[in-house]
Amino acid sequence: MKVIYFHQHFSTPKGATGIRSYEMSKSLLMDGHEVTVVCGSYGAASTGLTGDFSKGRREGIVDGIKIVEFDLSYSNEDGFMKRTFLFIKYSYKSISIVFKENYDIVFATSTPLTAAIPGIFARWFRGKKFVFEVRDLWPELPRAMGVISNPIVLSLMSFLEWLSYKSAHKCIGLSPGIIEGIIKRGKLSSDVELVPNGCDLDIFNNNIKPWRPKEVSVDDLVAIYTGTHGIANGLDALINVANELKKRKRDDIKIILVGQGKLKRILQEKASDLNLNNILFYDSLDKFTLSGLMAGADVGMQILANVPAFYYGTSPNKFFDYIAAGLPVLTNYPGWIADMIIKNKCGFNVPPDDAVAFADVLESAAADKQNLKNMGNNARMLAEKSFDRNKLAEKWKKNVIFSQNI
Repeated sequence: MKVIYFHQHFSTPKGATGIRSYEMSKSLLMDGHEVTVVCGSYGAASTGLTGDFSKGRREGIVDGIKIVEFDLSYSNEDGFMKRTFLFIKYSYKSISIVFKENYDIVFATSTPLTAAIPGIFARWFRGKKFVFEVRDLWPELPRAMGVISNPIVLSLMSFLEWLSYKSAHKCIGLSPGIIEGIIKRGKLSSDVELVPNGCDLDIFNNNIKPWRPKEVSVDDLVAIYTGTHGIANGLDALINVANELKKRKRDDIKIILVGQGKLKRILQEKASDLNLNNILFYDSLDKFTLSGLMAGADVGMQILANVPAFYYGTSPNKFFDYIAAGLPVLTNYPGWIADMIIKNKCGFNVPPDDAVAFADVLESAAADKQNLKNMGNNARMLAEKSFDRNKLAEKWKKNVIFSQNI
């Protein structure tokens, strides 16, 4: 079968962002299906295409996947209006693909929510099968964060959300809260499937050579955060933790932040103003380089702003990378991720906005490296048992893409 896969922020493992769409596409190829991925140019991503753009697009074959990339450069550091314009322009350009290409199934994955628009057109104007994957609930999350407050914009987004779910033959949610949100908008539970983010066990494995930044000694406890430095991530919490550790004279505990984002420069300035030498910032790393840094770390930090809508409504890539790497995970908010950490004894959970409790846990971890090792082993076991990317891809194909009920 021929599948068109719409993902504006698609990346191969050579990029510094999630590779779910790449791995799912590869799984389809292994079964003999044809896949065309339609994407934009995301700053943290690498599509694998290197040629010049012609009339606003370029295309080619990357690892067997046909890639169509629009010249729409996107960054998390862009302002709201620019990002909105790029989302709409991507959808507009994608509609032309819907009407011109020959295919059997359209698969679209958010965010943004506008990624569903070409799927809506494929369903109603060409009678094609449409599957929509929901990575975040929109407009619920922007509303909860206060990022979008205009009632007209929120109403339009709410209508698009409803229409996306109504148009899709099947919907996928990446977390329990997302599943619940889709069903609340009127989708039958039988047409909604939970397929969480997965662990790339072949990238994060015991054969990776560990490394540490030159500022970090072999005896230091290293707690690492990898991902976007934006409003939703609440990384001010880590500045506060680093400052608390400084007061305790625990220079042997290092906090490392890897990634880019709108607030990164502000966070660096705050760390500099406080003379914090125990918090280090690094640019985004490709998956293979990142796996070595994780192999040299002691704890992975799953951090989000204290927004209740996040507790069960997100499925963070970084958590699955941490457990694949065999890292104990420290999270600073309740929810399904925290519940899983406690149940499987693979990390720690502290209350939101509590720098003292966070620092206490890091001190405790530094004092008991054997316990950390045990938790790390449990994390890897959880990754292998429940979140093996290959097993999830098989579920995705059987229960969703090629379901008899679609």
